Amino acid sequence: MALNDTLGNVLSNINNYEKIGKPEIVVKPASRLILNVLKIMNEKGYIGSFEIIRDGRGNLIKINLLGNINKCGVIKPRFPYKAEELNKFEKRFLLARDFGFILVSTSKGLMTHEEAKQKNLGGRLIAYVY
Repeated sequence: MALNDTLGNVLSNINNYEKIGKPEIVVKPASRLILNVLKIMNEKGYIGSFEIIRDGRGNLIKINLLGNINKCGVIKPRFPYKAEELNKFEKRFLLARDFGFILVSTSKGLMTHEEAKQKNLGGRLIAYVY
């Protein structure tokens, strides 16, 4: 299996395991970006707790699934955006207003598109979850 987009692989695996109703999934590798994305998904209530399993080669992440995800995926290419353009991408990637979130990378770190709007920050689109 080719690991060109590790975040994309993790999100598509989560998607597939959610669809078939599995209670947990083990994914690899454990990068900082993946851990930050999982942390935000956990805070928003889309996934349960997760833990890092150290194996000496990239590490594994064991994630407890709650069955709350309808769809999640990466946004390719990682479009740059200005703060006032977020509504356009919200319409494109989310089903409805206030339903799910877009993860964005800003100069202040990874956050949801709502936080970026409040702080009036531009950056790059990373992924969506609803």
